[in-house]
Amino acid sequence: MVLYSLGEIDIGANAVVSQHCYLCTGSHDYTRPTFDIYAKPIVVGAEAWLATDVFVAPGVRIGRGAVVGARSSVFEDIPDLMLAKGTPAKPFKKRLLTGDQDKMQEAHV
Repeated sequence: MVLYSLGEIDIGANAVVSQHCYLCTGSHDYTRPTFDIYAKPIVVGAEAWLATDVFVAPGVRIGRGAVVGARSSVFEDIPDLMLAKGTPAKPFKKRLLTGDQDKMQEAHV
C-alpha cells in the first residue's frame, strides 16, 4: 500500500485497505502554467474495504461499509454500503449484510 499523504488520510475503524492500493491526496493544477501542487483529504469510512490494487484520487470519500473492487480507480465519492468497481469506479449494487452483521447494519442506518 502507498499513502501519498500531502493531505490528510482518514481510515475508519475496521476498514480494510488491501495490498497494492494507492491513496493519493496530492496532484498538480493543470490550469496553471507552473502545475502547482495541491492536496485534498481522503476518507475511507468505517467497515469499508478497498480490494487489491485500488487507486483513490485526492478529495475522495469512500462511504461507511462500501466495497471497491480490485484494480478499480476511484475519482468520485462512493456512498455508504455500496459496491463499486471499474475505472472510473462506479457504484453498481447496495451491499447487503447477513448473519450477525444485520444488527450492525441496522444500528448504522
